[in-house]
Order: sequence, then structure tokens, then C-alpha cells
Amino acid sequence: MDKERRARARPGSAPLWAPGTVLVTGGAGFVGSHACVELLDHGYEVIVVDDHTNSSPQVLSRVERIAGRFVGAVYELDIRDRRSLSAVFERHSVDAVMHFAALKSPSGSLKSPVPYYDTNVGGTTSLLRAMHEHGVHRLVFSSSCAVYGDAGPGLLDESTPARPTTPYGTSKWIAEQILADVCRHCPDCTVLCLRYANPAGAHPSGLLGEDPSGVPDNLLPYVAQVAVGRRERLRIFGGDYPTPDGTAIRDYIHVMDTVEAHRVALDHLADGPGLRVFNIGLGQGSSVLDVVAVFSEACGRQVPYEIAARRPGDVASLVADASAVSRAWGWRPTRDLGDVCRDAWRFQQLNPHGYGEGHGYGEGGEE
Repeated sequence: MDKERRARARPGSAPLWAPGTVLVTGGAGFVGSHACVELLDHGYEVIVVDDHTNSSPQVLSRVERIAGRFVGAVYELDIRDRRSLSAVFERHSVDAVMHFAALKSPSGSLKSPVPYYDTNVGGTTSLLRAMHEHGVHRLVFSSSCAVYGDAGPGLLDESTPARPTTPYGTSKWIAEQILADVCRHCPDCTVLCLRYANPAGAHPSGLLGEDPSGVPDNLLPYVAQVAVGRRERLRIFGGDYPTPDGTAIRDYIHVMDTVEAHRVALDHLADGPGLRVFNIGLGQGSSVLDVVAVFSEACGRQVPYEIAARRPGDVASLVADASAVSRAWGWRPTRDLGDVCRDAWRFQQLNPHGYGEGHGYGEGGEE
């Protein structure tokens, strides 16, 4: 494939990429694996880089089973290993990169911040250097609404000042600033940065889903493991927030909507050079108890829970205004919290022990 593949345009529409070759970092993780399915389904060739520290290699065989196509190549390597990463670009003519590889546990980053900066920031700079050396200038970056942090109640748009409350959120914010600097000094660079809060759910087939290692840090896999009997009850961190029911409010976007947005972003890399940032989400929040109620309905039983103390770094509400991407691209999510819970439950029912026997693997502590 030509690294400088030209955009094709339809009358009255934004210019679009012809399907080419996309390198997906963290392609065996939760969001990354679903992105591989989305790309394969739409005619792209996919190259995966993942060190499998917290992801299962068998995930990619499931990706191929769903898509009915093979992943072009899979490389088990850490993206901070510049020599090995550069060799991947030498072997393949890459048109664009989707960058998911990251550690993502906000609470985990408070306990051990250095690995988060090393992986999330150092991994990004390593990737950018390899891309630059091989003439690849188009990137879709998986960011996070955690950059907004404690920005207060109400919808947060892309102009809301960043106030991250955890090293995880700060690492994503620093990566965004690096990408902005790169684009300012490289007129050929095009980066689309997508911020989202809580990707959740699973592929509707039940073959792919979220399977974190250890005790889940994210709400939906924790609820699902309680519902399937792997854990006794859900611990809800904080019941005294200034919200209608006292529990924290977040925007839960279906993972299939999340990866569709990333695939649509590839089409819009041809809109022009520079960095553009978009929020991705439903634009409406659900409390922890809302999620428990909807999931209980999906699985047909009440999910038991207990209220525990708040976790450091958590905020009362984090819901982003996602209207800008709708105006710019005409894209919006089509699935709701009910779909998230039903699909997450289907995956957990079909995979009661996740991808492994008695233990699971997730995406780098994270997204």
C-alpha cells in the first residue's frame, strides 16, 4: 500500500480514506481488539502490536473468527522498544496508526505513577519517532475524558480546561500536548484525538469483551463478574457524592460505538493536517446505581452490592458534551446503557472465567 495513499471523495461529503493498512497498538486489549474487528469488517488490512502483559494472545483468533478475515500480522513487543517497533514499519507499508496501547487504571496510577508516565507518555513518543522515521504521519489517538478531571458538574466540551486528578489522566493530557507540538512542527502530521470516559459492553457475538486481570477497576466487568458468581458482591466506592443517589456519575459508551468512532476518524484524517480533539460519548451520565439496576434487569437477578469509602482521585461526575463530533462528522453513538449491559452479560455468560481458565486478561491496566 502507498504510504501517501490519497483520499477519495464522494460528492457532497467529506474526503474519505480508501481502506489501507492500519497499525493498531494494543490491538489485543479490550478496545483495541474490537477496533480490529471494525477495521477488518470495513476492508482495512490490520497489523497488531501488543506486548500481552495484560491481554490474551487468543483474543486475536476470536477477532479473526468474527471478521471472517485474518489479521495481517501480529507482533508481540513493547512499543517502548524502538528498534523492534521500527522493524514493524520496515516490514509493512503503514498508512495510519490507531494508538490504544496504554495503562489505564486511575486508582492504579495513584499507587504507582511512574509506570503510567513511562508507558503512556514514553510509549507515545517512541511510536511517534518510529512513525516519523518511516514517513507515516496519520494517527488516531485514544485519549480519555480523565483529562478533564475535577472540572465540575454539567457537560464538559473540548474547550473545558484540563484538571486531571490522577497520574493516568495527566499522562493522557501530556501525550495530547506532545501530539499538539508535533503537529505544530510537522506540516504533514494529522492527528485525531478522541476523548471518551467509560467504554463498556462487548461484541454482540459474545466472543469479545472486557476481561481485566485481578479485581476489576472498571464498573461494568466488576458487575458482570458478580452477576456470574465469580465475586460475592460489588463494592461501590462512595455513596455520599453530591449526585441524585449519592453515587458517582459517568458516561458509559458502548465499545462498538467507541471503535466505530475511531474507524470514522480514519476517514477524516484527510480533512487537513494538525491536531483535532473530539469528545466521544452519549453525552448523558448514569450513576453507579443506575448501572446496577440496568444490569440486574439484563441478567435477570439483583446484583448485590455494598457501599465503601470513596477512592482517591474519583470525581462526582464526568460527562462530556459529544455534540462537536456530530456536527463535524455527522456521527453519533447508536447504542445505550441497556445495550451495554446486555452485551456485557452475554460475554460473561459465554466466558464465565474470561479468556483464561480461572483468571482473565485485560488491556494494560486500561482502555
